[in-house]
Amino acid sequence: MTGGLPGGEHACRARLVALGVSFETLPEIDGEGACGIPYPIKVTSLGDGVGLQPAGVMNCATAEAAARLVADAAQPEAMRLFGKNISAVRQSSAYVCRLRSSGEKLSEHATGNALDISAFVLSDGHVVEVRKHEAMEKAERRFQRTVRNAACGPFKTVLGPGTDPDHATHFHLDLAERRNDGTYCR
Repeated sequence: MTGGLPGGEHACRARLVALGVSFETLPEIDGEGACGIPYPIKVTSLGDGVGLQPAGVMNCATAEAAARLVADAAQPEAMRLFGKNISAVRQSSAYVCRLRSSGEKLSEHATGNALDISAFVLSDGHVVEVRKHEAMEKAERRFQRTVRNAACGPFKTVLGPGTDPDHATHFHLDLAERRNDGTYCR
C-alpha cells in the first residue's frame, strides 16, 4: 500500500499525472448489490487542456485508457483533419449503478469501468458529435472512425453508431474482462 492505495492504484494515478489528467480521489463507493468502485476518482480533464464535461466518476484504469485514446489518437486526428486541438470531451455516462439495457447483467458503468463519449469540442468551439454523419461531413466521419478504431484494444468493448439504437449517439467504451483478453468492437 502506498498512501492508503494498493501499489497498482498508486502507479495508475502517477501515470494519470504524467498524462496531464486532472482528477480528485474520492472515498470508496459501495453501491447497491455489486455496484461500486473501491478506489474511485472524479476526472475533470483527460489531459493538458482537454476538459471532461461534465466531470466523471470512474476507476483509474478507465480514466487512463480514455486519456491515452485522446492523446494518442483523437488529438492527432483532430489536428490532421480540422487543424484544431480538442479542448473538451463531452461524456454522457461514467459511474452509474444500473443494469445493461438488456436488463440481464450489471453494466460496466456500475463498477466505474466504462465511459460514454458523446462529442469532442475543438478549440474553435466546433463540436464533433458522435452520430451517423452525412456524406458532406467527410472529416467528421473520418475522425469518428479513427477514434472508434483506436479505442478497440485499449478498451475491451467499443460500441457506437451503427451498433444498435442504444449507441446511436455515443461511443460506449469499457474495460470488461473477456476470455483470452479479447475485444468486442462493433
